[in-house]
Amino acid sequence: MKYDHDISILQIIPESLLPAEEARKHSQRLRTHIDEVIENAGGWIDFSRFMELLLYAPGLGYYAAGAVKLGALGDFTTAPEMTPLFARTLAHPVGRTLRELEGRETSVLELGAGSGQLAYDLLVALSQQQQLPQHYFILEVSADLRQRQEEKLAQLPLALKQRIEWLDHWPDSLEGVVLANEVLDALPVQRLRWSLGQWHQWGLALDSGKWLWQSRELSADSALLAGLPMMSGYPEGYDTEVAPAIEGLMTLLGRTLAAGRAFFIDYGFPAREFYHPQRSGGTLMCHYRHHAHTDPLLFPGLQDVTAHVDFTRTAAVARAAGLQIESWQSQAAWLIEEGITAELDRLNPEDVSAYFPEVSAVQKLLSPAEMGELFKVLVLGRGRESALALSALGL
Repeated sequence: MKYDHDISILQIIPESLLPAEEARKHSQRLRTHIDEVIENAGGWIDFSRFMELLLYAPGLGYYAAGAVKLGALGDFTTAPEMTPLFARTLAHPVGRTLRELEGRETSVLELGAGSGQLAYDLLVALSQQQQLPQHYFILEVSADLRQRQEEKLAQLPLALKQRIEWLDHWPDSLEGVVLANEVLDALPVQRLRWSLGQWHQWGLALDSGKWLWQSRELSADSALLAGLPMMSGYPEGYDTEVAPAIEGLMTLLGRTLAAGRAFFIDYGFPAREFYHPQRSGGTLMCHYRHHAHTDPLLFPGLQDVTAHVDFTRTAAVARAAGLQIESWQSQAAWLIEEGITAELDRLNPEDVSAYFPEVSAVQKLLSPAEMGELFKVLVLGRGRESALALSALGL
């Protein structure tokens, strides 16, 4: 089963936002690299490998190159970039966790720290609580983003800067907190299609120098199919995603988090919604200059490519790895529970120029029409498991 990629760019991106010549040349270099990988692999690579190259190919992928990604001049904006109140609110459960581990050598490990804004605001807030970890580790695969983080965090007081360390690999053991804000959605996924009574795996092939979507049949015992629903009543040509990389991360976390909690904040659904029959096109989403669309072949290396998180499958693998599901709820419910409105109340409403942008940002974080309901917060740890969370996840 195959089809060609043939779509007008201007149906997706306004002409005024099309990439400049230098960016186009960069994109072409990545395209040439991916062509070589496809050829060396025998003419076909699965979508997970393709997405990995789009995002992380050394010096060429979206997260490995130097274009601005976050903020008004980038492609998307994350909660820490919108308001420091997000980090100040996160500091409450992080501080509680560190307090529970007093007497141990505690660490915070942030995965994919973006611009460094979350680390900056969180360290300041934890300092105000007098609940700093001994170490603030950052695991960042992007050399460009690491440089931006170093520049941002260099502005911190020396007592805070001295706690920060960038890691090249996951630590062997950790007591403290793991943070991942909009990280799971950027891990490579496999794209699957239900057609003619069986599952197929999407990949990319080359045809006369053009990328061509091409699928291959999956055996019924493939590990990729674990947890997928029975497909009775589902439409023909139903596409979805599975994320072996997330499952690998949960397994690694279960092996190395000796004490503490992990907070995963991302957009996604429980399985009953993720694999709903009406979600026949899957959840793959691309972001270019604040325009969201579904074509991952457009502007390779210049746009973000993401997929929503199947939180049920993620939580099930985490439990199998020995972790407990302490909480799972919408971002809005979690932020309110952890005190974001109290943080907002601490600001001076008479300082209109400073106050109202924070009000607007908090509204976006909480609104069901914005980030409040689509974004979820999964808290994993070594404590008591939440029956409410398990029920909501369908576990």
